[in-house]
Amino acid sequence: MPRPATAYEYGRRYGFGRSVPTQKSDDDKRKAVAGALGGGEAEGDKSERQREEEEKRIKALMKGMASAGTDDILSSAMVGSIVGMQSSEILQVASEYEVKRADLESAQPSEKVLGAQSHLRLVTGLQKQIASFEKKCSEVQAKHDELYSEYTEAQEELAEVIKRKERIAREMEKLNEMENEENAEVLNQLRSLVSMNESLKKQETQFKAHCKEEKERLSGLIAQLKHGDDESEDSERVTSLKTLLQTDQEKLQKIRTLLARKNREIAQLQRKIDEIPSRAELTQYQRRFIELYSQVSSMLTETKQYFTLYNTLEDQKAYMEKEVGILTSIHEKFDLAMSSDKNKELFLQQVQQILDGIKQDKEQLGQRCVEERKEKDRLTTIHLDLIDKQRKYYKTVKDFQEECRKNETLLSKIKTKNR
Repeated sequence: MPRPATAYEYGRRYGFGRSVPTQKSDDDKRKAVAGALGGGEAEGDKSERQREEEEKRIKALMKGMASAGTDDILSSAMVGSIVGMQSSEILQVASEYEVKRADLESAQPSEKVLGAQSHLRLVTGLQKQIASFEKKCSEVQAKHDELYSEYTEAQEELAEVIKRKERIAREMEKLNEMENEENAEVLNQLRSLVSMNESLKKQETQFKAHCKEEKERLSGLIAQLKHGDDESEDSERVTSLKTLLQTDQEKLQKIRTLLARKNREIAQLQRKIDEIPSRAELTQYQRRFIELYSQVSSMLTETKQYFTLYNTLEDQKAYMEKEVGILTSIHEKFDLAMSSDKNKELFLQQVQQILDGIKQDKEQLGQRCVEERKEKDRLTTIHLDLIDKQRKYYKTVKDFQEECRKNETLLSKIKTKNR
């Protein structure tokens, strides 16, 4: 630390301090001495007054500097008085100061003591300034550390927010990829619920911070009220504050309940979205359903064939049993019918009736066979039409799948270009 300049050095540097008379004033002094020896007292009084005025001016200037050392700021009047001196006068005073210093110190020892006191006051003022500046520096450093800590925390929070934003953006892209006509409404509802959830979380955070601040404020008030004089009034205020705190806690609990319910709804919607099959799963389901339908259809056709065969064999059995019954009846009645002409004629009539019934049944069966053939032809035509429609359906589905694949390829290219 550099040595503080003394009052005399300040006078030497800046041209103020103890006034040193010029050559002209030395001549005047000689003349004054001669006049005094010869009775010229008027000239000596004049030079003495000038010297006293100069000393008063220097003392006033030194006092201003001492006050400036404590106040840390030079007044404009003092700066003007320093700057107002001529440079030639400053140089002249500086040169004559070295010559006259010994004479002045020997002639006026009291002024040396005054200079030492001024120097001591100046040193004390400078030390106070240094202590003040060190205190300000420590305060500024503490404030800087606090602000830097807040800046670091803000940077960490910003990084977390950016990461969360990127994660949400990725999830939104996945949802947009999953979106189609079937689940568009569900996804829109999910988006609104997610935004509502984020808003509720933000409100919860703000409300928690507000409750924390309010709790600290109320705790401070309670602590202050405990040391108050009017205990009855303080107890009433504490009771009201406790009631207010309980109300805020109930509000917080309601908000938490609402948030939990919204989270459950979001989870349910998420499960519903997961239950909605994707395009690949739908294609796989369709393929499995077609295979199952083919198996069921083949089994149904086989079962129908079994039923048809059973009915046909049952009809054959009925006709054969009927034929056997007729032949048995003819065989049993043949001998009796041949015994007389009358019985023979009755027998022939009965046989003719049987033949007419058989012909009638044959005609009915022929008519039924024709109808069944017509129905077969009609069903065959319908079956051919359905086969043609099925072929067109498969072709349309294949074309649609190809267009969907092209659409997905184009969408992926567009997303790649946008990135």
